[in-house]
Amino acid sequence: MAPMKSMKKATPVKSISKSALAQALADATELKRSACASVLNSLAEIVTKEVKKTGKIIVPGITMLKTRVKPATKAGKKEIFGKVCMVQAKPAKTVIKAFPVAALKKSI
Repeated sequence: MAPMKSMKKATPVKSISKSALAQALADATELKRSACASVLNSLAEIVTKEVKKTGKIIVPGITMLKTRVKPATKAGKKEIFGKVCMVQAKPAKTVIKAFPVAALKKSI
C-alpha cells in the first residue's frame, strides 16, 4: 500500500468587505463612497423586508433568494458512521436558500 500524502492546509479565502465594496462601486459610478455605502445598507433592508413578506426575491444579475421550511426531526437513535447515537428532536425552521443567476454560473 502506498504511503499517504500529507494534507496541505488550505489558505483561507477572504471575501470583499462592505467598505471595499462601497469603494469599488464609488470608483465605477463616480459617486461618493458614503452614498454607495448607504445604497448597500438600503438594499440589505429592502431585501430583508421582501424575503420576510413574500419568501422570494431576485436581485437582478446576481442571485435569487428563496425561503424553505425545514421539517421537524424526531428524537431517537440514528446510526452515524457505524455508531448508534441518540439524537434530540429539533423543531421546524425556515431557512434562506440562494441561487445564483445562470450568467454568474457561466462566468466562473
